[in-house]
Amino acid sequence: MLLKELLAEVPGILGTRGNMEMEIGALVTDSRIKEPVNGGLFFCISGMHFDAHNYADQVAQFGCTALIVERFLESPLAQVKVENVRSAMAYIASAFYGHPSRQMRMIGVSGTKGKTTTSFLMKSVLEKAGMKTGLIGTTGNMIGEKHLPGNMTTPDPVELHRTLRQMADEDVQAVSMEVSAHAVDMHRLDGVVFEAACYTNLSQDHLDYFGTMERYFEAKKSFFMHGAVQNAALNADEETTDSIRADIKSPYLTFGISAKADVFARDIEISENGVSFQISLHGMETMPIAMHLTGMFNVYNALAAASMAMIMGIDKEAIREGLESVQNVPGRVEVLDTHTPYKVILDYAHSPDALENVLKTVRAFTRSRLIALVGCGGDRDKGKRPMMGEIVGRMADFSILTSDNPRTEDPMAILASVEEGMKRTDGEYVLIENRREAIRHALEMGCEGDVIILAGKGNETYQDIMGVKYPFDEKVVVQELLDEMRA
Repeated sequence: MLLKELLAEVPGILGTRGNMEMEIGALVTDSRIKEPVNGGLFFCISGMHFDAHNYADQVAQFGCTALIVERFLESPLAQVKVENVRSAMAYIASAFYGHPSRQMRMIGVSGTKGKTTTSFLMKSVLEKAGMKTGLIGTTGNMIGEKHLPGNMTTPDPVELHRTLRQMADEDVQAVSMEVSAHAVDMHRLDGVVFEAACYTNLSQDHLDYFGTMERYFEAKKSFFMHGAVQNAALNADEETTDSIRADIKSPYLTFGISAKADVFARDIEISENGVSFQISLHGMETMPIAMHLTGMFNVYNALAAASMAMIMGIDKEAIREGLESVQNVPGRVEVLDTHTPYKVILDYAHSPDALENVLKTVRAFTRSRLIALVGCGGDRDKGKRPMMGEIVGRMADFSILTSDNPRTEDPMAILASVEEGMKRTDGEYVLIENRREAIRHALEMGCEGDVIILAGKGNETYQDIMGVKYPFDEKVVVQELLDEMRA
């Protein structure tokens, strides 16, 4: 595709140098390329710790012939100067792959908690409505039941549009996609239009990147403000929703349990086997739902998915069947098949609010002790660490503080911060830095009627330590440890 054709819809072009008629054969985002590229277009992204403008000569040696820049360089390569390289990359990637998002019905799920589960529920509803459906999110990308490569909640634009191209080529009709605040702030989704999108909630997370809750919320809010979302479903029980409703220009409906909402749940019954309730639209049309997923938060997730489905014109029966057919969501209150007198549950909870919600849910069906294994990731929001320690100390009968993904931090320093919060409570606990040994300790403690919850990693299959991702799938680890204990 010619460079000038790729630029046709890019906003904020400030000038060009060189040949705009050249053929572009590849989009390059990483200066560390090792293989030659034919007619590569390199994006000079400026980050917090690096500036890719400094690597123009290096990528030229591997066949890059053009640059997208925010300042002109002394380089013989063709250059396009833009206001924002990240935004330009999104538009260019869409054009390079033939605008695949325009060939499918795009559905977005935004919010701190519930994105993964809501996107799974939405995928199931769409499939029950007869649509071949793609999924993009934290647990990976899927076409139907086929898993695709992916390692970000919302991929970078080149990976995103490459994936969407594959989906469109395989006749996918709709895509259920998690939309992270990082992706919005980094312009990864610029140019993509969503037929429907929901806002689930806001709670403390990612302050290592955003700095303040205000900036974090504004990133989420902006997703709904500039035409990317044609129709919105908003959580009426979330206090920040009023700010979105005050400024949104697109049509929207609300969902909730407590506040007055267009779509609401009543007659809610929660057990360890799931949750049942009635969904009511404007208090007139009702629909009984009996889900395998449990917890009040999954009532909200179901309402979010149902609201978007209603916006899309999907019939009641497909909504009901879709919600009820989801058996579990990987790493989200996932009960492992351990054949033990106690339950072992995986959950991705890695923020204070998410941890409190899952502990409250699990407590409701715990017949004896609630044993919680908790850690916090390194190089992330440090303010939430003592908060999580205090929550687990207050809500669990026994806590095991352990390492999560320490990344480049000292694991013991992270645990010391979590322990600060724990010490504010009367909760019993032990500190075991090695996560495998911590899980062993939990399993050895387990007795009849106990529930052991392994919080923080969910369905992740690695542990990130000093830049190296070591294999660590907790489903595998639990089974290995139980086999050793039974030997």
